[in-house]
Amino acid sequence: MENLELLLSLPGGQSLRGFFLVTLLVELAAVPGLKAIIDVINGVHYNDIERVTKALDVVCQSIDSMKQALKRMHEYVDPSIFYGVIRIFLSGWKDNPSMAEGLVYEGVDDQPMEFSGGSAAQSSILHCLDELLGIQHEGNNGAFLKRMRDYMPPSHKQFIQEISICPSLRDFVLQQADERLTHAFDKCVAGLVEFRNCHINIVTRFITIPASRAKQLRANKQNLMEELDTISRAPTALEERGTGGSGIMTFLKTVRNETKDSSISVFTNGNQEPPMEEIEKSASELTIE
Repeated sequence: MENLELLLSLPGGQSLRGFFLVTLLVELAAVPGLKAIIDVINGVHYNDIERVTKALDVVCQSIDSMKQALKRMHEYVDPSIFYGVIRIFLSGWKDNPSMAEGLVYEGVDDQPMEFSGGSAAQSSILHCLDELLGIQHEGNNGAFLKRMRDYMPPSHKQFIQEISICPSLRDFVLQQADERLTHAFDKCVAGLVEFRNCHINIVTRFITIPASRAKQLRANKQNLMEELDTISRAPTALEERGTGGSGIMTFLKTVRNETKDSSISVFTNGNQEPPMEEIEKSASELTIE
């Protein structure tokens, strides 16, 4: 973090810097795992159990590093600043009730255009992992994730598509019935569940709790401290939505549960809701004196 700086900035001060740089560190932590995906695919192609197992171990380690990087969001970003300032600039004009008709780009088109805001669902990493592990996202959530691929660099989108048409890794693991291979596969799935639990925890602290507090503040019409005033002035239309426009908590929990379903064996790690003590600690930090 100390060796990085933003080229461009928006309102939000050090919390904005922290938000973007922590996100960057998550992407950086994914690099070994993304490279190992090629080894997994080649190992399946050549029926090489050892190669697939070793590559999956690298993928699992990478997912854990991503989770550890994501946790640093708690250290570098103030929830009230994220909710009341930063999130407004990340939100787009599709599925945004406050801009229901989209935005007119003068000199481009007379008709309003709709674009989603910046979203973690636009990151290529998790899409690659989902396709590799055979994780299926259905219905509106699946459609939303597929639409988010239109916001990726074309080469990223193509890479995800290439992974999706390769022979099924999950079927390969089931056919081989090798204990080490099965364990390596399920560790990757469990790690991805843990990562998504961590994301749910962050959304709880940075969106759900501030949104609840904002409702209380508006209802009580209290004299507000500066940081809580920031929360209370956030657009009410965005209270239940992520920056990409999804119904955030329902979406994230469904995606997390669909990830669990791809496990071959029963794993206990990663199958719990986000730790309540962390959520309660977050809530206490936002309590009005």
